[in-house]
Amino acid sequence: MPKKIVSVKKIKDSATIPDYHSSGASGFDLASAESKVIPPDCWVTVGTGLAFGIPSGYEIQVRPRSGRSAKSGYILKNTIGTIDSDYTGEVKVVIHNLGEDTIYINEGDRIAQGVLAPVVRAEFFETDNLKETGRGSGGFGSTGG
Repeated sequence: MPKKIVSVKKIKDSATIPDYHSSGASGFDLASAESKVIPPDCWVTVGTGLAFGIPSGYEIQVRPRSGRSAKSGYILKNTIGTIDSDYTGEVKVVIHNLGEDTIYINEGDRIAQGVLAPVVRAEFFETDNLKETGRGSGGFGSTGG
């Protein structure tokens, strides 16, 4: 796989430098730099203790870890989260507990994954006409059954 250099700064001693856990992984793990308790139907912001120097033209997408989500019943409140290339503050993850049991996040727990992705910027112009399509203007959810 091609690689892109991304600078990472530990802003908390408890932070864990991210790593890919398999040769085919598209996401790198983001770990908690603090311990948190999340009661049912509540959400908290969990710091990673990391800041990134993301190259211009890229973003880091913050996504849930599927195994952890399936086992504990949590989702990321702002799935998918975007870390822009001009943001250099601490990356935090907003976790929402949808389960019936309290979730305990410990320092060092892998809580989310990040994916470095290229960004294409659009140039917008106003028009009165759009190309006709088979779907047309059927509305949100119009392709479902």
